[in-house]
Amino acid sequence: MYTVYGIKNCNTVKNALNYLNDKGIAYEFHDYKKQGVTRAKLEQWLSQYSWEELVNKKGTTWKQLPDDSKPTNTEEAIIIMMEKNSIIKRPIVEDGSVKAMGFVESVYEKL
Repeated sequence: MYTVYGIKNCNTVKNALNYLNDKGIAYEFHDYKKQGVTRAKLEQWLSQYSWEELVNKKGTTWKQLPDDSKPTNTEEAIIIMMEKNSIIKRPIVEDGSVKAMGFVESVYEKL
């Protein structure tokens, strides 16, 4: 079974969940806002992706950060992702390792 990490009111997450539901793909939803995200989970994702790939630089949270508060390395990125978890790209779909980040239908077809 997959775990989908994200925020319920995010349109991209909604699109991904709708796709999974329509295809009958079983998943458990983990809401960053309500359940948070652990350092261990971030480190696990960072073993597959760089912090630059994991941080949503197109989102409001990133854009609202003062330039001197934006991370410049992995450790800074972990700290900011734990404090402001809406800065993490979403959704992230995993089953022990990341299978999809964001929502791209052609990637989800392989799930």
